[in-house]
Amino acid sequence: MSNEELELIILKSAENMASQRSLAQEVGFSVGKINYIMKALVDKGFIKSESFLSSQNKKKYSYLLTDDGIKEKINLTQKFIVRKKAEYEELQQDLEVYNMRLE
Repeated sequence: MSNEELELIILKSAENMASQRSLAQEVGFSVGKINYIMKALVDKGFIKSESFLSSQNKKKYSYLLTDDGIKEKINLTQKFIVRKKAEYEELQQDLEVYNMRLE
């Protein structure tokens, strides 16, 4: 999985994310990698993070997509779709070649 794909996953799930640990388990990456990318997305202005001051767990954060984050999510989604369509077309061509060999 590329960093762009991981960024897209984080942007898609940021607002509903229970914790970085749960997202890391869900996507199969380390918490450190998720944290690194989350910080980069915050630094780029795509995600805004706020701590829950009233919470007993002071490490708990809320993540919100900014307007730029929404635009980036759309951009990454479009790139992902283009890439997957190209992969699909390539697989279709390979399948046609294999089928011709079998005939």
